[in-house]
Amino acid sequence: MKSLTKRSLTGAQLADLLRDSAGVGCTVEAELTDGWFNAAYRVRLDDGRPAVVKIAPPPDAAVLRYERGIMATEVMAHRRMATLDGVPLPELLHAAPEFTALSVLSGTPWDKAADRLPADRQAALRRELGRIVARLHTLTSDDGRYGYPAPEAELSAADWPTAFGAMVEAMLEEAARWRTPLGVASGEIRELVARGADALAEVTEPRLVHFDLWPGNVFVAEDGTAVTGIIDHERAFWGDPVAELVSLAFGGDTGPDSDLVAGYREAGGDLDFGPSTLHRLALYRVYLGLILVVECGPRGYPADHADRVRGTLGRWVAELRASGKQEREAGARLRP
Repeated sequence: MKSLTKRSLTGAQLADLLRDSAGVGCTVEAELTDGWFNAAYRVRLDDGRPAVVKIAPPPDAAVLRYERGIMATEVMAHRRMATLDGVPLPELLHAAPEFTALSVLSGTPWDKAADRLPADRQAALRRELGRIVARLHTLTSDDGRYGYPAPEAELSAADWPTAFGAMVEAMLEEAARWRTPLGVASGEIRELVARGADALAEVTEPRLVHFDLWPGNVFVAEDGTAVTGIIDHERAFWGDPVAELVSLAFGGDTGPDSDLVAGYREAGGDLDFGPSTLHRLALYRVYLGLILVVECGPRGYPADHADRVRGTLGRWVAELRASGKQEREAGARLRP
């Protein structure tokens, strides 16, 4: 995917960057073009190891507020996840403010393997992914704060309703800055988020949420027998584990009877699907929808992509309206 945030380097420039920061140069074997934000290259390090190098946008590149300090967020999340058993990751070989160098995972991204994997293996993989996500969600914030960990973003708070409200407001401000048509009224989104404050307040512990576990960021074995790794943790924040279901839904069913949720519960994860949970999930869909629409401006995505994600945001806002109504009606029935 072409993006204005991707930094273009020659092989010599990339080798110099690694040598200056990590003490080891490299030979570029291929540019990896699937990413939408960072540039990435498959390289051979001078010590012979294969690696994937991700390069942050240039310092003067226009990025969204939540993307400030995003490379440090990815490194922090990676290092925290690496302390867990049963969460497959590439090895973090080198890290610097401008780049990360990671070992090469075995297998292939799930989105590229899905068409050739039989249904029973897909189901087993979804169950395994659920177990992995449950383990990931055991990680909690060191300082007890919610929101994005990078101080540059200034999007964290002592409670989840405040942090999430600030995250949404930042996206609405970016939409105004980039004059991005949302297809829905900003005021309505603000009102819907405010109405969800009580549901959001039920989240009382900040857990690590990857928030980008679509199939392209999940590697599986060539024969589909195992999940071999998860990648691209830069969108991670401290918040409600329920939010993870938003990106996981791009890979299949995430409902209460799904294989993914069965695996999640097998590994000790706790998920209910009552009205409050479903209301929060609808809020998180709208937040991701805002990201997908607003990022089209600074990244220079084509009009057809912008139209498609704008339609998705509109559908998710409609679902949020309905979810909020359902929760209010359920609450009314419970009152004496």
